[in-house]
Amino acid sequence: MAVWIQAQQLQGDALHQMQSLYGQHFPIEVRHYLSQWIEGQLWDAIDLENPQEEMKAKRLLESLIQELQKKAEHQVGEDGFLLKIKLGHYASQLKSTYDRCPLELVRCIKHILYTEQRLVREATNSSSPVGSLMDSMSQKYHQINQGFEELRVLTQDTENDLRKLQHNQEYFIIQYQESLRIQAQLSSLATLPPADRQLREPSLLSKRATVESWLTREANTLQKYRLGLAEKHQKTLALLRKQQTVILDDELIQWKRRQQLAGNGGPPEGGLDILQSWCEKLAETIWQNRQQIRRAEHLRQQLPIPGPIEELLTELNSTITDIISTLVTSTFIIEKQPPQVLKTQTKFAATVRLLVGGKLNVHMNPPQVKATIISEQQAKALLKNENTRNESSGEILNNNCVMEYHQTTGTLSAHFRNMSLKRIRRSDRRGAESVTEEKFTILFESQFSVGGNELVFQVKTLSLPVVVIVHGSQDNNATATVLWDNAFAEPGRVPFIVPDKVLWPQLCEALNMKYKAEVQSNRGLSEENLVFLAQKAFSSSCVNPEDYRNMTMTWSQFNRESLPGRNFTFWQWFDGVMELTKKHLKPHWNDGAILGFVNKQQAQDMLMSKPNGTFLLRFSDSEIGGITIAWVAENPNKAGERMVWNLMPYTTKDFSIRSLADRISDLNHLLFLYPDRPKDEVFSKYYTPPLCKLDLYLSTYFSSFLTWFATPNPDPAANPTYMDHAASPAVNQPHAYGLYPPIGDPMLDADGDFDLDDTMDVARHVEELLRRPMEGQWSGQQS
Repeated sequence: MAVWIQAQQLQGDALHQMQSLYGQHFPIEVRHYLSQWIEGQLWDAIDLENPQEEMKAKRLLESLIQELQKKAEHQVGEDGFLLKIKLGHYASQLKSTYDRCPLELVRCIKHILYTEQRLVREATNSSSPVGSLMDSMSQKYHQINQGFEELRVLTQDTENDLRKLQHNQEYFIIQYQESLRIQAQLSSLATLPPADRQLREPSLLSKRATVESWLTREANTLQKYRLGLAEKHQKTLALLRKQQTVILDDELIQWKRRQQLAGNGGPPEGGLDILQSWCEKLAETIWQNRQQIRRAEHLRQQLPIPGPIEELLTELNSTITDIISTLVTSTFIIEKQPPQVLKTQTKFAATVRLLVGGKLNVHMNPPQVKATIISEQQAKALLKNENTRNESSGEILNNNCVMEYHQTTGTLSAHFRNMSLKRIRRSDRRGAESVTEEKFTILFESQFSVGGNELVFQVKTLSLPVVVIVHGSQDNNATATVLWDNAFAEPGRVPFIVPDKVLWPQLCEALNMKYKAEVQSNRGLSEENLVFLAQKAFSSSCVNPEDYRNMTMTWSQFNRESLPGRNFTFWQWFDGVMELTKKHLKPHWNDGAILGFVNKQQAQDMLMSKPNGTFLLRFSDSEIGGITIAWVAENPNKAGERMVWNLMPYTTKDFSIRSLADRISDLNHLLFLYPDRPKDEVFSKYYTPPLCKLDLYLSTYFSSFLTWFATPNPDPAANPTYMDHAASPAVNQPHAYGLYPPIGDPMLDADGDFDLDDTMDVARHVEELLRRPMEGQWSGQQS
């Protein structure tokens, strides 16, 4: 059901909240008459923090205005005439409001749709039968909303008691003035004759006694009222603390944790609108109670009555100030984190936000936020409240920004769009620690005035750890540091402590999350893939996943120590696989065409049971970011014997010249993708049309062809050419040429790999360039 249809069924406070979303900035009539169009647009596809997205927003604004004008034109009849004028007016109004800032329109509509969805969801949950099972999130939201309802009732109750106390105190003061008037009359009797004094004195004395008796009794009552009100405020503040703890220490911390995992490719942390609405409710309730306590203090000063109330009010004032201070300082957060791998001299962005800024009118005096980069040690000192003397570990350009209030969404935020780290000052490193293991953080700090400068707060917040690099070659190792930190950091840790070793299943979860995000695929790492990775990480041959469940991997094993017999670490190899797959192999990985995580022996065991020409694709063990083709064929040197062959690994450099699908297409001895799928069935949709291929190859290989043909009767020993690479057993028939001696195993690399595709490439393009009829010559070799 459309959101707008459900939103119209809201009742009570939810309906009021929904209606409050609309106004001059976006009339509710526009939402009503264009509901289907509005809900059909991809508002979330626009990044509000990216100025380059402004053209998309502009087109949406223009489409919205066109839809409104179209709707207006189709109105007929007497009522339709009025609606036509109104919709035309709204079209002009929206154009004038958002023409210069179309991103604000997107921000506004996203906020409206998100809030409507939340209100509808909450209403649906609350109207369901009590016995029905709510999911954990709905139940949590329900408990929080119940807490706010209880706070609302308590606050209203203390407000009523305060008014009653004020009324009674005002009446008490009137009666007290009456007692003073009677006392003045009694004093004036001394000037009267004795007869007159005796006549009037008894009644005045009687009145005074009655009033004083009432005043004594009423003073005790007022004291009880004051104590009772203070006790109710104590109860309210205790519930406020509890509610604030749930929201700040549970929900906000969980949001921050999701934000951290999102840095590893986890699901988006989710919007802050719900959290902001809760924090604003907290702020509103806290402020109401603070004002009540101040009014109670004012009443006490107006009419001092001896008793414990003075100490109670002082304690309440201190508590409520502490609560609001915690709320303001905790809700100054980083909505959009700076990049965690930060390269010097490179532009970067970040966004900070105060979740209670609009409710506490902080924007009336727009605060300025400053960003500085500090080291791990400085961050530790900062959290211990030690004086860091405003030291920084580097220089950030464009590091000051004024917070802006967006009225349509009620958000107060500062958008740093053009920061750049000019220089960095590193500390002395420990032991084997490299520069890509050193962690920094961006410190954002500001000062907020609340309640007309009644309260002033110094606020600070730290970004997630960042690793500073000066060259792209350091990106790989820096990413490893960030991945480990994001995955295994504990909430509330000392900056930036992480465990030195973790259980293998924990690391698998982090690697799978990162892999799916980098490759942008729903196909993650299977249990078999993870067993392969465990075998590589622990130099093990065990194939049972349970054997690795309780094993731990240290940081050194992850990205300090090279794998046995290699000059790269486990992470460097895995990151190379991700990069290659992301850039060149994504569609094939998504299709399930790439087994990938298979070693050479496993590939041989799998292929030897299959018909000749069966092949599979596996990631190279010997090279970072390489993939090789293994296939089964006859052994040309031993009749009747079959063997598995492996090509030299293809890398990004190779695929930037020619795609994997095209390379497989040209290798005619490759027939079936393991286990038994015809290769054209799998790869043909990715083949490049022949004319496109020719254009691409001409530019790439032309110079090589000229060199090749310029050498008459080439001596393979002196002038190696593309043809010097060994061919597959099905292709290699040296007696058909007589140009070169047979090339045997000495041409293979250390792992028994060789490069066949260049041989095929040059033959095909020689044919295309010179138009020579080579079909007969090659057909026998490509069987």
